Formats: sequence, C-alpha cells, structure tokens
Amino acid sequence: MEKQDNIVGYTHGVNLVERKNLLITGVKKIENFDTEQFLLETNMGFVLVKGEDLELIKLDTLQGNVSIRGMIKGINYLEEGNKKTKENSIFNRLFK
Repeated sequence: MEKQDNIVGYTHGVNLVERKNLLITGVKKIENFDTEQFLLETNMGFVLVKGEDLELIKLDTLQGNVSIRGMIKGINYLEEGNKKTKENSIFNRLFK
C-alpha cells in the first residue's frame, strides 16, 4: 500500500463543541503545541488555537484530523509572516 504524503484532497473544517472539544480536519502537520496553544498547518493556511489546559486527544495523520481538548479561548488563521512571529514567541517562552 502506498503512503499518501499529500492531503490536499481532504477538506478543511473546524468543529468546536461547548468550547471544550475541538476537531480540525485538513491538517498537514502540527508545528508545535503546549497546554496554552497549538500551531497547526492546514490546507487553508496556519491556524493558531489558544486556550487553557489544552491536550492532544487524537492525531490521524492519514486523514489529516486533529482532536484537541481543553478550554478553547480563540482560533485564529495566520498570514505567512505572522506564523514566524508566533513561532519565535513560542520558542522564546520555552527557552527562557
């Protein structure tokens, strides 16, 4: 069976239930994450999820699905230039 490296054919969607359970489809990769934010690359650009006590519940790399649980406070789509700024701030926090 041939591994599928490109998920461009999959649709992108965001499903949030009671601000506690988040399912994002069309995810190409998880750039980084911690208990306060996730940075995801999707078919439609980069998505930054912010919240409290966030945890990765399910990662389906074949279908491009990511499930996150915790108190979701915001979901933002980032422009390419903003992604680098967010990544730098995450790394700065980790290595202080």
